[in-house]
Amino acid sequence: MDYYPLWNSLRIAGISTLIILIIGVAAANMVTHLPRWVKGIIDCIFTLPLVLPPTVIGYLLLRMLGPKRLIGKAFLSVFGIKLTMNWWSAIFATSVIIFPLMYRTARSAFEAFDKNLDWAGKSLGLSRSYIFFRVKLPCCKQGIIAGCVLSFARALGEYGATSMIAGYIPGRTATISTTVYQLWRTGKDDLVTKWVLINIAISAFVLIAINMFEDRNKRTQYSRA
Repeated sequence: MDYYPLWNSLRIAGISTLIILIIGVAAANMVTHLPRWVKGIIDCIFTLPLVLPPTVIGYLLLRMLGPKRLIGKAFLSVFGIKLTMNWWSAIFATSVIIFPLMYRTARSAFEAFDKNLDWAGKSLGLSRSYIFFRVKLPCCKQGIIAGCVLSFARALGEYGATSMIAGYIPGRTATISTTVYQLWRTGKDDLVTKWVLINIAISAFVLIAINMFEDRNKRTQYSRA
């Protein structure tokens, strides 16, 4: 049994989660400081990938990154790099798909942040960056960590957009989700069952980790109270 799809899925999900952790937290922090009507518009745009079908997202990415499209053609002619049908092409797809999860959980955490701490820091002459990294992020870390775990789990199981932009090439672009479909399509039910069980085991581990993290946070809050 070739375990490349497992390794490929884990690295794609891990890299995507790391990218979206940075972008999602920055976007969430920015939005919380905007006027209400502007916040509503930007929030709608940032959350759109959550409700769009993954195949639509994959199609839009192909329209931008395909070798005959503006961005894809530029990279191919200047750097000789093809942005589609590589293992890392799936990172584009999974990053777009999981961005709303990270953004919304981080935004909720920031909105629950005690503004008095922010004002107190400013009255002491602390810079915005110092308050953000030394005060705000530590206070909101529970929501951010939860967003990371959910984003990783979603990226691990992504299929629609990934299959369109990275395709299925055994040993090169195959992920767990695309492998399950291809094996089912070719009638290899025994291998399909094994991969399904692996996927279920990973998903269950992620959910158990989330529950354990939430229980620990509740116990910590009760002990402080």
